[in-house]
Amino acid sequence: MAASRGNQLTTTSARLASFGLEDAPLLAATAERRAESLAERVRAPETLHVLTSLEEVRTATETVVASGQRLISIMTPDLEPDIYDQGPILDIIKRFVLGHSFAKVRVLMRDQARANHFIAMAHRLTSYLEIRVRAPQYQELAAAYCIADDRAIVYRLRADRSEGIAGFNNPPIARQFLQEFDAIWQASAGEEPEVRIARR
Repeated sequence: MAASRGNQLTTTSARLASFGLEDAPLLAATAERRAESLAERVRAPETLHVLTSLEEVRTATETVVASGQRLISIMTPDLEPDIYDQGPILDIIKRFVLGHSFAKVRVLMRDQARANHFIAMAHRLTSYLEIRVRAPQYQELAAAYCIADDRAIVYRLRADRSEGIAGFNNPPIARQFLQEFDAIWQASAGEEPEVRIARR
């Protein structure tokens, strides 16, 4: 599955790069303003950053969440306290939901989280922050990631390790995992509601 994902990402990047090359003559021939607009749309995604430590994962997660405009989607086994129960990320999430119209934070967990600051905030901001326990068929997923809108992502193949990647402007990868997240989110709609999680 990981190899398949890697092949998809390579194909997507190659396809985007070829689009940029094919559009270059068109950009040169148009008015300057139109050229800038087209160049922005066909620009190759940002290079991925390799993460090797918990501190790097924390910093990348804060950067991704801070870039969000309308939707943050978090896949995590148990709201990893070393990442999501820290003052800086809690402040960023709070500013995000209170500072953007129609902002939403969605969290998919494998296990019920113990009471912590994130859960307490979710309990206070139920209109903006929703937590679901993953449906049984998705309980064995080992990956953890955080996606802002459909553009920025922090991804770790294993939630119990710090190694991962971050892309702060990489729609192809962000959209791939957002599609996976959306499918699991819908399948998990009937699982235990956020209020019961928050009270345990």
